Amino acid sequence: MKISHLPALLCLFLSTSLFAGDAKQQQPDPPVQHQVPYLSAEEEAKLFVLPDGYKMELVLDEASSGIKEPVVCVFDGNGRIYVCEMRSYMQDIDAHDELKAVGLVSRHESTKRDGVFDKHTVFADKLLLPREVLALDDRVLIGETDTNDIYVYRDTKGAGVADKKDLFYAGGKRGGNLEHQQSGLIWALDNWMYQAVNSYRLRIKGNDVVKENTPGNGGQWGLCQDNYGKVWNCNGGGEIGPLNYQVPIIYGALNPTDQQEADFKTVWPLVGLADVQGGPGRFRPENLTLNHVTATAGIEVVRCDCEPEDLRGDLLFNEPVGRLIRRAKIDNKDGFTYLRNAYPKSEFILSKDPNFRPVNLVNGPDGCIYVVDMYRGIIQEGNWTQRGSYLRPMIVKNGLDKNFGRGRIWRLTHKDFKPGPQPHMLDETPAQLVAHLDHPNGWWRDTAQRLLVLKGDKSVVPALAEMARKNPNPLARIHALWTLEGLGALDKRLIADALKDANPQVRVMGIRLSEPLIKGGDSALQATVREMSKDTDPNVVVQTLLSTKYLAAPDTTKFIQTVMTGNKALGVQKLGSALINTGPAFDEKRFTKSEVEHLRHGEAIYHELCFGCHGFDGKGMPRDAAPSTVKLTGNSGNATTLAPPLSGSGDVHDADTVLRVMMNGLGGPVNGKTYDAQMVTMNTNDDVWIADAASFVRNSFGNHGKMITWMDAARMRAECKARTTPWTIEELRKLQPPVLSNEDTWKLTASHNQRAVRNAVDHDTGTRWDTSASQAPGMWFQIELPKETEVAGIVLNAASSGGDYPRGYKVEVSMDGKNWGAKPVADGKGNNALTEISFAPVKTKFIKITQTGSVTGLFWSIHELQLLPPTAKKEVAANDPTKKKLLCVTVTTGARSPSLALASKL
Repeated sequence: MKISHLPALLCLFLSTSLFAGDAKQQQPDPPVQHQVPYLSAEEEAKLFVLPDGYKMELVLDEASSGIKEPVVCVFDGNGRIYVCEMRSYMQDIDAHDELKAVGLVSRHESTKRDGVFDKHTVFADKLLLPREVLALDDRVLIGETDTNDIYVYRDTKGAGVADKKDLFYAGGKRGGNLEHQQSGLIWALDNWMYQAVNSYRLRIKGNDVVKENTPGNGGQWGLCQDNYGKVWNCNGGGEIGPLNYQVPIIYGALNPTDQQEADFKTVWPLVGLADVQGGPGRFRPENLTLNHVTATAGIEVVRCDCEPEDLRGDLLFNEPVGRLIRRAKIDNKDGFTYLRNAYPKSEFILSKDPNFRPVNLVNGPDGCIYVVDMYRGIIQEGNWTQRGSYLRPMIVKNGLDKNFGRGRIWRLTHKDFKPGPQPHMLDETPAQLVAHLDHPNGWWRDTAQRLLVLKGDKSVVPALAEMARKNPNPLARIHALWTLEGLGALDKRLIADALKDANPQVRVMGIRLSEPLIKGGDSALQATVREMSKDTDPNVVVQTLLSTKYLAAPDTTKFIQTVMTGNKALGVQKLGSALINTGPAFDEKRFTKSEVEHLRHGEAIYHELCFGCHGFDGKGMPRDAAPSTVKLTGNSGNATTLAPPLSGSGDVHDADTVLRVMMNGLGGPVNGKTYDAQMVTMNTNDDVWIADAASFVRNSFGNHGKMITWMDAARMRAECKARTTPWTIEELRKLQPPVLSNEDTWKLTASHNQRAVRNAVDHDTGTRWDTSASQAPGMWFQIELPKETEVAGIVLNAASSGGDYPRGYKVEVSMDGKNWGAKPVADGKGNNALTEISFAPVKTKFIKITQTGSVTGLFWSIHELQLLPPTAKKEVAANDPTKKKLLCVTVTTGARSPSLALASKL
């Protein structure tokens, strides 16, 4: 599956020495060499380094308001701040008591409405690491850790404390490290709610909350939207930073090449402590500063009516490991989004204080950007600070583990800007709210739209329609259209007007808003939208391609190719090509309806958690080079990707190997290469989760294997229960079914294509032997062994030629190559690219595989062939030598995932 992808919260990626065995894990921690001081907010403020005119003003801190370990803040319609406080997060280096429900969401109010927050209450407490908060109206949504459930809280007495709590969305339990779980939760322009990590979106419809699956967004901690409703995410574990930002995620996870300047991922911090999990390959040896993005988090597009004006529309995101905030310019190049650092070889906001840990950003109603600063020493979760890790001694010798239990929220201001007034939208009428859709601050527009949709008062429909047609501000027209959509009051005439609007972004919204009608069978509207592929603005043209693909029109590829032929705009070419090349990751026709459901679940898991290190294509995420002045040493080894490739991996073909890695993790070099990202255990997830993820990996990226069931995962969980350290690849391969390894001495012959027979045993799934003709009965492939050998099975791997498996086969053996016996030792049919044939052990010198089926238009292909000897039962290596035996498995079925009660006995 994946071999890491890290922070949902703020993580990094793993060093190769993360797990180095019991001896190394027992080494004592080094003494403190330099205790990093823990400063007051006033002292910390002096250590910020900002461009001329900017200033960081303190809004909340542990001394004035009592906040501790803040991770998220949002504003409600009256300008009150709600703060998620993860009060159990890493209170020591070993994460003791981290899963105690002592977190809370606090509320902070400026009673004088002057921007000074002087009233502080605990809105909701006894929470398990709260990670999401969204103020709807007078109701507040809160999401916690280890669950996808979302609850709605309400203060009915006006005391600033929630006295009513109800289930809003039943998402169910989830497992995995807390850095691998959902975050964010925003109400976007299209009236859907989005989260980072989770591959779905939510929407309120009447009294229900509906869920719709989306492509994986790749995010990890925090997300935002821009003025046109495109949701932006950041990924830290894959060292990626912003990603999937070309188009709204419902149209696909599109990441064309060259969408950022060449050194965009190089960072320029001031603090040099070398406390980065990537080890020596990720800091500059001359000053120990971080050289590349790792834990990017808390992304935000500046949508305030702030000064200076050139800040508006820029992208900000945090790098808490680097103690900095990046400002990126967003360039639209003919419908293609391009990012560049606004401060070449420098950063927007820097600090000299090692405890500055910015993790979230938010546009405020006053026109300022608010910064959530956890203000602590350790920023990585305990999985990455264990004994034997690279990071642990770096933390201990600097005393960073002693700095916890505080937190600040800052407001970024500028000398030329006076913050605006505090809102009171919760007390306003729908008519008053409509006026705010024309506000220059995106926070006001978003909040007014959300409140109007939640109120459901259609008395404002005429005013909204008037605004959609005649308001001179295109952003007001856009919000009016989507507010009407949210109210269920958008008619076809308004869409037609939007499609003819003078502003191209309004025309884009017209196309998006037309999709439900086209899906409902409006062929005339579909023809109108297709005609807009001739629009003079490439952003509009791109949207016609996106909508056509999204609506799954039967001639989608032909339509996109035709548009690309006639329009050479950069966005049309790059995004059109990406759309054509985006298809299903596995061949659904090979599987049953139930298997497809499980594989889709596995695909969602992969795109949520695994791609960051294993890559979008399973070939490994490229390891971006550090600055040219930095020599990569140490942990980077000779690996050019963050994690080993899964595509064509022989280890992936062994189901038990995949399951063992998911249960206990994987450490150390793989095939002689040392990778930055090492696989951590996934065994806190249930057996269906494990099985589905493993099945997807084994049937995607050119891999073809049997489905893994939750019972397989349960068996492996029981086998691996006593083990406490990750596997090495050498250990795993000793447990794999043995294969005959003397292929160089085999004589190979075939009925067809004799010159290519050695390709079947060259250990390269990229080469093959094939019949070069459609499969027909009588085609054969023969192996002559150097001496009489006992054989018990054959594996035929068609790899990327997935459909070229034998439609029928028989296996015969002989001592002289002439007398083959009365009956074959095996016969049957292949059904996927991996044909596994087993039979009773037999001594032989010749083996002939004969194709007995037929299929038109497909060859019989063998990319790799293996012969299996009889196998002896193998013990599972474990730290605890105690042998355990599974006595019973009791299955109880729930809505989706069975749960197991496993009884063990010595």
